[in-house]
Amino acid sequence: MKKLVLVLAVGIVAAFVPAAGAGGWATVGLSSLPPSGLEAGQDWPVDITVLQHGETPLAGVVPSITVRNLETGAAAGRFEATPTDKPGVYQAVVRFPAEGTWSYEVYDGFTEYGNAQLHTFKHVEIGAAGSDTSFPTLPLAAAALGLLLILAAILLLRRPRTAPEPAAAGR
Repeated sequence: MKKLVLVLAVGIVAAFVPAAGAGGWATVGLSSLPPSGLEAGQDWPVDITVLQHGETPLAGVVPSITVRNLETGAAAGRFEATPTDKPGVYQAVVRFPAEGTWSYEVYDGFTEYGNAQLHTFKHVEIGAAGSDTSFPTLPLAAAALGLLLILAAILLLRRPRTAPEPAAAGR
């Protein structure tokens, strides 16, 4: 009988211990991802929304974004976010220090229950500073080709036409 009571007591305690630690988790959302064409050293302003249990805006935490070089894995910058006027929303300005492939992660700062987490996102390609590849070459080439086709059509339509000579009668 003592063994049965002991097994039941241990089972009850084991059932409630995980529940005690389950109260402190948070999700993070970003207002934007690093934009395509972002260059090394260029600002990426982003809002971080921290929600306790994925629902309740979480005020009073200090989230941050860390960028890592994907080749070396070394952290190359940590950007602390500051609170905005909206509860649970924090703003950071992130700069990737060099061109290459980078990962970034958000630390939610929710340390109240010891469950602060790193939230990882898909890696990004960062271009070299001053390598502005946003010149619209393809659209301009298409527009130039379209203008050439219109000009050719106008020239063909304006070309004088010669009337066919009448057939000689009676031959």
